[in-house]
Amino acid sequence: MQITPVKVTDLPQIMTIERAGFSDAEAGSQAAYQERIQKLESTFLVARDGDVVLGFIVGPATTERYIEDEMFATTPTNLAHGGHQLVFTLAVAPAARHQHVGSQLLAALEADARAKGRTSLSLTCLKRLVPFYEQNGFTNQGVAASSHADETWYNLEKVWDK
Repeated sequence: MQITPVKVTDLPQIMTIERAGFSDAEAGSQAAYQERIQKLESTFLVARDGDVVLGFIVGPATTERYIEDEMFATTPTNLAHGGHQLVFTLAVAPAARHQHVGSQLLAALEADARAKGRTSLSLTCLKRLVPFYEQNGFTNQGVAASSHADETWYNLEKVWDK
């Protein structure tokens, strides 16, 4: 397995993985992912085995500490340096789950964030996923302000020394 920057040609496989991992209300649209590929190419990583996408992680580097719902409607532009690395989506293909693909994608994005002077990595997730993120070094910061897909989301954050 290799972790590489996203390619435009990955979009069909990304959409298949997105639809397999999220409800229709939760999932990002193809247009949203096209915008993310364009605006977030430096923070959109793909785990692959040859030409097969096993999973992906994507999110903007911003001055905001946590994800805000309006960011899903209009993708922010990445800060060149500093700020906070947010994660909009971490998704793994059903056939590749339980093989540490998600943990490796988190580690790769964290390494990139640290190299660019970011101070934290944060995301929102559903309650059932909190233990996975805690196992990967995140701290549950409680219920998020998000009303995305009419679900209860939790802010998870990993902070490191500068």
